[in-house]
Amino acid sequence: MREIVTEGSTVDDAVKIALEKLQVSHDQVEIDVLESGSRGFLGLIGGKQAKVRVTVKESPKEIITKFISDVIKALEFDADFNIYYQDGYWRVDFEGEDVRFLIGRKGKTLNSLQMLANLSVNNKLEEKVKIIIDAEGYRERREESLRRLARKTAERVCRTKKDIMLEPMTPQERRIIHLELQNSDTVTTTSRGDEPYRKVVVCYKPGDA
Repeated sequence: MREIVTEGSTVDDAVKIALEKLQVSHDQVEIDVLESGSRGFLGLIGGKQAKVRVTVKESPKEIITKFISDVIKALEFDADFNIYYQDGYWRVDFEGEDVRFLIGRKGKTLNSLQMLANLSVNNKLEEKVKIIIDAEGYRERREESLRRLARKTAERVCRTKKDIMLEPMTPQERRIIHLELQNSDTVTTTSRGDEPYRKVVVCYKPGDA
């Protein structure tokens, strides 16, 4: 974390000096006024300089990096990761010898880590961000698996004319099911329950089959 203490004839001047030295904009910092300063007698004698402490805010990437690094260290896992921003999400991709332990059964460990990352990181940011955590392409494989599940479930619902409730899923996973069946003429989908146990229900459309 970078910070600097500067002085100026006014608080604004002191802040301006700090921003120039740090080479950042006003919205990238937090400002603590240590001394507001004074002009002194007749504005000439006994005046005091204003003093401020200016601290550069941590970026989402820096906060995410610290969180993930702390988790890996605590778990003593042999894994590397890459963080990048894409399509409105901060994405964390893992690779390494212990990646399989990060995924867990049906991605439950990965989903839990993703939920904790979102909670922890957003607790330290003014503007909320969305984080997706993946491990060696697991999310892509999981997406294709969910699409197949959606199609098979729709076929079963159409055949039995009975609604089917799927297992609890993350918001991203539920969205995959909804999108896969959104243009179906025989079924509709809805979500029921509360997080983290919210489920997709595939419903039969009476008279449309």
